[in-house]
Amino acid sequence: MSSNQSTAKMNWDLGSYFPEYGGAEMKEFKKKLKADIAAVQKKAAALPSLGADNMADWEDIVLEAEDIMSRYSHIDSYIGCLASADGLNEDYVREEGEMSAMHAELSKLKVELIRALKGVQEEVFSRFTEREKLSDAAYYIGRLRILSERSMNPDKEILASDLGVDGISAWGRLYDTVSSRLEFEMKYPDGTVKTLPISQRRSLMEKPERDIRKAAFEGGNRAWKTIEDTAAAALNAISGTRLTLNRYRGIDHFLDVALYQSGISRKTLDAMFEAIYDEIELPKEILRFKAQTMGGKQIAWYDLGAPLDIESGQTLSWPDAQRLVEKSFSASYPALGKYARSAFDKRWIDWEPREGKRPGGFCTGSLLTKESRIFMTYNETLGDVLTLAHEAGHAFHSHVMSDIRPYSHFYPMTLAESASTFGEMILTEGILREPSIGDTEKALMLDTEINHGAIYLMDIPVRYEFEKAFYEERREGEVSVSRLKELMAETQRRVFGDVLEAGGEDAYFWASKLHFYIVGVTFYNFPYTFGYLLSRGLFSLFKKEGADFLPKYEKFLRLSGSDTAENVAKRSIGMDLETPGFWKESIRSLREPFEKLKELSNSLGLSAKS
Repeated sequence: MSSNQSTAKMNWDLGSYFPEYGGAEMKEFKKKLKADIAAVQKKAAALPSLGADNMADWEDIVLEAEDIMSRYSHIDSYIGCLASADGLNEDYVREEGEMSAMHAELSKLKVELIRALKGVQEEVFSRFTEREKLSDAAYYIGRLRILSERSMNPDKEILASDLGVDGISAWGRLYDTVSSRLEFEMKYPDGTVKTLPISQRRSLMEKPERDIRKAAFEGGNRAWKTIEDTAAAALNAISGTRLTLNRYRGIDHFLDVALYQSGISRKTLDAMFEAIYDEIELPKEILRFKAQTMGGKQIAWYDLGAPLDIESGQTLSWPDAQRLVEKSFSASYPALGKYARSAFDKRWIDWEPREGKRPGGFCTGSLLTKESRIFMTYNETLGDVLTLAHEAGHAFHSHVMSDIRPYSHFYPMTLAESASTFGEMILTEGILREPSIGDTEKALMLDTEINHGAIYLMDIPVRYEFEKAFYEERREGEVSVSRLKELMAETQRRVFGDVLEAGGEDAYFWASKLHFYIVGVTFYNFPYTFGYLLSRGLFSLFKKEGADFLPKYEKFLRLSGSDTAENVAKRSIGMDLETPGFWKESIRSLREPFEKLKELSNSLGLSAKS
C-alpha cells in the first residue's frame, strides 16, 4: 500500500465477505462475476422478446440474473463498507469505481429483461409468471414490465448505462470523496479552536449548549462554502441526467420515478402530505416548546437536533449503548433483542469516530451470506443510541427475510424505514419503563422522540419541497449556487413559518445533506417520513395488541418486497394508506409523548427557562 493511503482500523469484522481485501478469493469472485454477467447478457441479447415458444429460455435468464444479483450484492456491500469506513484509502475509492462499472454491465442485463417484456401480451405474461420457479417472483417481474413501458430502445439503455459510469455515478462518487475529506474549524466558546472532520459536526450540533451548536453550524457552513461549486455541479449533473433520461423514456413527471422506486401511488403520497400540512401545528408546537426551554420563542436551524439542556448523569459509552439497545429490544420483542446481541458479538458494526470516515449511517448486507453490517459514527449521545436502534431495525428486517428468494428482497425505502423507526420506538419505550433510569434520562429520551417527530414532519417536508422546486427550475437549465442557497432558505421559511427565527435558515443544507447526492434513488428523503408515520401506526397497534401483533409485523416485513406498500399494509395489518385519515392519526400519536415530556420538564424546572 502506498504512503498516501490510509490504513484506518475498523471496528467491524468483514471476514465473512472475503478472507482479505485484494486476496485470491476476492479476485476470483470478481473475475467470475464479470464473466457471468457478460455471458448471460449475451445469451439474453440473442433471444427474441418473450413469447409462448421461448418461456423456458427466458426463465433460465431470469434465474441466472437473480443469482448474479445476489453475488453482486455481496461484493458491492463489501466494497461499500470499506470505502465508507476509510474514505481516504485510494484503493477502496478506486474499487468503488469498478463496482459502478460492474453495475453498469449488470444494468445491461436488466435492459434485456425489460426488452423481453416490452409489449408482451397479458396472457403470455401471466403464463410466464405462473411457472413454478417464477411464481413467487411475479411482483419483481411485474415491476420490470412497468419499466419496459418507460424504457428507450435497448441500444440507448445500454449506452445510458455505459455513460453513467463516468457521468451520473462519477458525480455521486466525487461528492462522496470530497465530503469525506472535508474538515471544518470548530471555535469553542472557551476560545479553543480545533480542526475536525465534517463527520463530527452532527454530534456537536446535538449538544445542549447553544453556542457550541451555533459554532459547529457556522464552522461547518464555512467548510461547505469552500466546495459549494463542486457540490452544485454534482447536484446539477445528477438531476440533469435524470431529467434527460426521463424525457427520452417518456416519463411525464420527475416524481413518477420516485413513486415507482417507493412502491407507492401519487394518491398515497399526496394523502400523507395533506395530513402533514393539516396537522402542522403539532410539530410547530413542539418546536415552540423547544425554543421555550432555551429561553426564547423561536429556533434556528442548528437547534433542530438540540436536546434538553440538562445533564443526564449517564455516560453513554459504546458498551452502554449496546446494553440499552439489547435490554429494550429483549423486553418488548425477544427475537429482536437476541438478534441485536448476535450482531454485537459478531462485530457487525463500525461505530468509532475517526479521520476519513464518511458521514452518516446505513445498514448494508449480502444476499449470499445473509448477514448485515451497520455503519455509524458513535459520539456518546442519546441520538447516537437511537441511530444504533434504527440501523439494527434495518438489519433485523433483512434477517426476517433471510429464507426468502433474492428477488423478494428488493423492498422500497418507504417500507425499509418502517422497520428502522419501529426499532427506535421500541428503544424509547424500553428506556421509559426502565426503573433504574431517572426522570432526567426519560425526559431526554422523550425529547428525542418528539424531536424526531418534528424533524420528520417539518425538516423532511422541507427537503421534499426543495427538491420539487429545484427540479422544476432545473428543467429550464442549471441552477446557480446563489439560487440553490436562496431556494433552500425560502423553502425552510415557508414550511417552518414564524417558528424559525430571522436569519435562522441553513442556506447550505442542499450541499451538506448527502441524501441529495445518492445516485441510485431520487427523492431519497420523503420515504423517511413515510416510514416514520407508518411505523407509528404499526407501533400503536403493537401497544394495543402486545405479543399477538408481532406475527403480523413479521408478515409485514416478509411481504415488503413482494407487493406495493399499500397492498403490503392491507394484507398484513389491514391499514389503508391512500386516505389522509390514517396519516393524521399517526401524527396525532405524537401528542402523548409530548404531554409526558412537558410534565417531566415541569417537574425538572425546564419549561420556564429564561
